Amino acid sequence: MKILQFPLARIFIGFLFGILLCRIVSLNSIFIFSCLLFGIIVLSISSLYSQKNSLYKIIFGIFIFLVSFLLGISTSLIHKENSNPYHYTNQINDYEKVRRLDLLLVEKLKSTQKNNRYVSIVKKLDGGRSFGKVILNIPKEDNSKNLKIGSRLEVIGIVFKNKNPLNPNLFDYGKYLENQEIYAQVYTKPNQIKITNYEAGLWAGFSNFRENIISNLEESAISKEELNVLNALILGQQQDISPEILKDYQYAGAIHILSVSGLHVGFILLFITFLLKPISNSRKGSLLKLTLVVLSLWSFAILAGLSPSIVRSVTMFSFLAIGIHLRRTVNIFHTLVVSMLLILLFKPSFLFDVGFQLSYLALFFILWLQPILAGIWQPKNKITTYFWDIITVSFAAQIGAMPLSIYYFHQFPGLFFVTNLLILPLLGIIMAVGVVAVLIATFHTVPEFIAKAIEFLIAFLNSIIHWVASFDVFVFKNISFSTAMLWSSYLVIILIILWIKKPAFMRLTLVFVSILLMQIIFIFQKNESQNNEELIVFNYKKNTIITERIGNAVTVYSNDSIRKNLNSNLVIQSYLVGNFCEVKAKKSLQNLMYFKHQKIVVIDSSCIYQKEIHPDILVIIQSPKLNMQRLIKTYKPKEIVVDGSNFKSYIRIWESTCRKEKIPFHYTNEKGFYKI
Repeated sequence: MKILQFPLARIFIGFLFGILLCRIVSLNSIFIFSCLLFGIIVLSISSLYSQKNSLYKIIFGIFIFLVSFLLGISTSLIHKENSNPYHYTNQINDYEKVRRLDLLLVEKLKSTQKNNRYVSIVKKLDGGRSFGKVILNIPKEDNSKNLKIGSRLEVIGIVFKNKNPLNPNLFDYGKYLENQEIYAQVYTKPNQIKITNYEAGLWAGFSNFRENIISNLEESAISKEELNVLNALILGQQQDISPEILKDYQYAGAIHILSVSGLHVGFILLFITFLLKPISNSRKGSLLKLTLVVLSLWSFAILAGLSPSIVRSVTMFSFLAIGIHLRRTVNIFHTLVVSMLLILLFKPSFLFDVGFQLSYLALFFILWLQPILAGIWQPKNKITTYFWDIITVSFAAQIGAMPLSIYYFHQFPGLFFVTNLLILPLLGIIMAVGVVAVLIATFHTVPEFIAKAIEFLIAFLNSIIHWVASFDVFVFKNISFSTAMLWSSYLVIILIILWIKKPAFMRLTLVFVSILLMQIIFIFQKNESQNNEELIVFNYKKNTIITERIGNAVTVYSNDSIRKNLNSNLVIQSYLVGNFCEVKAKKSLQNLMYFKHQKIVVIDSSCIYQKEIHPDILVIIQSPKLNMQRLIKTYKPKEIVVDGSNFKSYIRIWESTCRKEKIPFHYTNEKGFYKI
């Protein structure tokens, strides 16, 4: 691959490995920075003699990789905020205590059913100096208003540290937040918030400018459903899109158009270039054009919220614009590497962002694979060529993103190419009219004829998406896909493409070896699943779910409402997909169970139990009114398990009794699921 001959590409690989190592292993900052300084000194000395002596040239090459590797580690360490003693996580010992915080609002998030949510920066904690990012949760009330970004607040509330998932194989939201340097959430009430100040700044200015645009759009004659899609397409604000519409876009394979990325930024670049055509191409005129283009792109990026996908796109297109200005042939692969390196230097945590990974993979495969697919057939008609390009670009992007998409989301939309064929021509018109509407909305409400035009276009787009999504038989769901399968699938894809580009016997041999490796991994995963046996008490609010797994066959014990809706139950489906198994039986909860020579007694709200049974494990569900001390003396269990269906007030009393009696106590809402 010629891209590896680019010196910066090899530096980037070392840098990438450094970020990954810092993620896996805890490293000493002083040691790393000392090694980096030593590496830079040796690199400088060897560079002076590398042209004269081949040994120094080898040393120079080795230390280039080593320094880039150490630079990746040191960049991650510098950006790891919670290593600072003034970070709030190092100042809070008791997370159940009410705290007084001084917060600065920096971003509005998608609201939940109960709360409005904001990303906030801690300025003070209990009157003392502090810093770090938290999510502020404010209950929705009739008299509560959305707070302006840039507002400085005094808040009284409880700080809750991020938790690991309480059930197996679920999405780790706490880890996702930590990738963004958010380690806790604050819960408060509207009457415990006092606005003390407003900090005007670039970020707050753009955010409130965007809110003003959205406000003017809301006052225009655009229906709410279409307006929410418009806000996502142009301004990157997906917070208010209904779950039903999001589901349609996911099933149709069009969710990417709701995230402002390369497609949108490319259109913005064309639009700005068109507006700047009257400026002459003289030296000063060209420089002015470049300055206005780059400023406009980054202003749009900030306006759209600086998501990883838009940062990537704007960085790339900025380099492209600079290359055109310098009248140099821009190698798009080099631009790709440089943009990734620059982004990760400023924000190494982006490497672990799903959107960042998917967007770069999709773009890389479009640039690498699409020309090969386009060469299969070369239509003579321009219209046919246009649609053929859409198909080849769609397939190249999906081939690149498919394994990672299945790994994270465990589903794949089979009709993605149909969706792209139908909506991409329409999307160009929507973007054109949408940008005009947004430009007008910066000053006042949008005229009705433009508002109705954009409303009709988006309604038509949504109807197409809904029609494609209605063929849900082509949406492949609940696909089990492990990390090993992910890497092996990419190995197969890359080797096949390399063989297609340059057919050779050795390359074909490697393709067959990689396919064999992937099959071995799949067989190993299936055998591992067949040999596992476990019983799990899940953490489930107001209900009880217990599963017994023998190999890949799962028996679910729960009430009728849970058993009837297992296909839509996220907790159960995540467990099945993550463990390559399926439900073979559904049964009502039983008071006595046996598993691996252990006797398990389940006590429910009826509080009926037989005294002569002496269980190994006692499972308490549905808040029975019982005397825990008497129960322990009667049963003498080795361990007591309490799930999320019980009242918290009861649980505290039971826990206190078990502590006195020295009986291990497992509460699933605190310790997570219980597994034998």
